[in-house]
Amino acid sequence: MLLKKTQDNSEHTKSYYAASSNFETSYPMLKGDHSVDVVIVGGGFSGVSTAVELCEKGCSVALVEANRISWGASGRNGGQLIGGLGHDPAAFRRTIGDAGVNEIYAMGAECVDIVSERIRKYNIECDLKWGYVEVALRPRHLRDYEEWAKDDKKLVLLDKSALQAYVNSDIYLGGYYKPDWGHLHPLNLCIGEAKVAEEMGAKIFEQSPVERITYANSPVIHTSSGSITAGHAIICGNAYLGSLVKHLDDRILPATSCIIATEQLTDEQIAASLPGDVAVCDTRTALDYYRLSADKRLLFGGLSNYSGLEPRNVEDIMRQKMNHVFPALEQVRLDYIWSGQMGISFRRMPQMGRLKGNVFYVGGYSGHGVAPTHVLGRTLAEAVTGNTKRFDYLASINHWKWPGGKLLRRPGMALGMMFYKLADMV
Repeated sequence: MLLKKTQDNSEHTKSYYAASSNFETSYPMLKGDHSVDVVIVGGGFSGVSTAVELCEKGCSVALVEANRISWGASGRNGGQLIGGLGHDPAAFRRTIGDAGVNEIYAMGAECVDIVSERIRKYNIECDLKWGYVEVALRPRHLRDYEEWAKDDKKLVLLDKSALQAYVNSDIYLGGYYKPDWGHLHPLNLCIGEAKVAEEMGAKIFEQSPVERITYANSPVIHTSSGSITAGHAIICGNAYLGSLVKHLDDRILPATSCIIATEQLTDEQIAASLPGDVAVCDTRTALDYYRLSADKRLLFGGLSNYSGLEPRNVEDIMRQKMNHVFPALEQVRLDYIWSGQMGISFRRMPQMGRLKGNVFYVGGYSGHGVAPTHVLGRTLAEAVTGNTKRFDYLASINHWKWPGGKLLRRPGMALGMMFYKLADMV
């Protein structure tokens, strides 16, 4: 498989989302020296949702983005609004106790509610639809679903026949349906939230890469043409931070995921593929995920690549994956193909904590961030304004560095993922 480095510039990637955005942001570049209560680095969901929460609490806020609002993963992802926080909160019981584990499970439920309430409160147009299905490729996946259904009364088990009403594919053994999870247009949600924050007084700056941070009780972020001094700084750049913060660079591994968007489908093509108009994931480690857009395109994603590179033949590979699931779409045209970086945590739990002084951070959502970013934005706002209970639980989790350093961690992770991919086939 030939690989190439994804070509990006400071404007949005050529995705379906960028082509169908409600508006284009054009916030100014940071120039001169400013002072606020809180400065946020990164204009994705983490940064923007934190800004909204802080503005609602009456704080003065500045948000600094290196490119455009929602330029990174927040504007490129599958648009799946799924609950849960981290892979297995119970794995951290020895560190955070029963109370901490229970709190994280509760946050995993709250995160979807925050998004839906914000969309309703501020009339954000982002094509929100309800309904999520997870599909099984192996009998052990069905056994897992049966166990989960014991604790989640909203989870509806689907046998192979019942699944056809939602996902018309012969490759799955069954699945489950969740009516309280769903899907949306992520870029429109993020730029809509940024507009909300701006209307509440937040200063937003684009095309302003942060070059260094002065760590202190009143930290300062510096760009090439300006600075912002604040009572607190919050770092939210995730997979696109580069080497700005060594602590995070050591612990968050950028990985590539790719998405294709078809031409608009006919009613017959939808009936032969995704009649339920739900968001869908399978249960593999390197999973497929897909859904219909508001204008009836199939958005099909996957191909997790831990080399950080994009395959040169991504169109052929993604078409083959889509055709394997939905043979009826073999002849449809692909109108958009794009990729992006997601930040992977070794322990598959989002990372939150304090660097030095009053500099906080969050990131490492491991491909599951649309809803979790919002509850963690609320958690950061709580911590800044004096309520550190939830922040302290998450900050006490020890996040391991990726082994191998800059040179070897990607090959090592690629080999590890090969093991899991082989295990998924058993």
